[in-house]
Amino acid sequence: MKKLDGTRRAFGWALGAAALLGLVPLAMAQDFPSRSKPIRIVVGFTAGGGTDAQARIVAQKLGEVLGTSVIVDNRPGASTMLAANEVSRALPDGYTLLYAPSSTMAQNPHTFAQVPYDPFKDFTAISMGGRGPLVLSVSTTVPANNVKELVAYVKANPGKVSYASFGAGTSSHIYGEAFVKKTGVDAVHIPYKGGSDAAKDLIGGRVQYMFDSASSAVITSASGKVKILAIAANARISALPDVPTFAEQGIAGLDLPSWLGFYGPAHMPAPVVAKLNAALTQVLAMPQVREFYRTGGYEAGATTPEEFAGITRSTYERWGAMVQQVGLAKQ
Repeated sequence: MKKLDGTRRAFGWALGAAALLGLVPLAMAQDFPSRSKPIRIVVGFTAGGGTDAQARIVAQKLGEVLGTSVIVDNRPGASTMLAANEVSRALPDGYTLLYAPSSTMAQNPHTFAQVPYDPFKDFTAISMGGRGPLVLSVSTTVPANNVKELVAYVKANPGKVSYASFGAGTSSHIYGEAFVKKTGVDAVHIPYKGGSDAAKDLIGGRVQYMFDSASSAVITSASGKVKILAIAANARISALPDVPTFAEQGIAGLDLPSWLGFYGPAHMPAPVVAKLNAALTQVLAMPQVREFYRTGGYEAGATTPEEFAGITRSTYERWGAMVQQVGLAKQ
């Protein structure tokens, strides 16, 4: 009995050491996922928002495909950095995942002085979830129906036109500053504490335009008090097929990639990553999931882990160049 207890203690010590080293025993990886342990998808936003809704439909279908329970854990705060930091510190066994926008990995390190994680050393890229660009929305109080007319209007009213953003240093702000520099307009930046507050004032006509997420813009434009003038991407999107890109309207460079994707902690075993990627590929190809993303202004689509790691790196480099171009100081 004493010998058995000693063996158990030794096994427990080995597992503890593996956890501390960020390693997972091969046998545990091969048995992934366990029906007795739920997979947790951490989201850096409150429940009820667009990212949360996407995570929940994926979690439901992912659970069905893998034959286990998959839950969504909302950890909002610090521009998604709280959620990302938590996942970066988790045991890399496949049971703790992050569903995050491109800003978490590609933008935050360029715009915040204190980022508690390294986007490349602390995570394992698993798969993209969906693409969803920012769009240029204007209040119907503005007599403009395309980008050229908006530029002419702002230039005719220097210093009197204001644009909203999700907050200082956010993608909405960076795009707004890039638009100012590329077009030579004189507009006043009004930062908000989030996209919903900014959108409310846009609908109310208290600000004249903003770079908003496609998912939010689809909803606000339905009010009839907001117009969508341009897509900040290299191609039109299915949710807004009649809205042209900036490039189509003569303005280049406002097409930085914007997406959401799945990550795990660094050092995840290859078999676990492969199982999760295969399951996510199946889920994101389901008609119900694709339609859910589309109605929210996104296009669902999986990638290989290698492709997603490359996309993360290239997006990071492009955002860095954009931040440097507009001259924003780190917050």
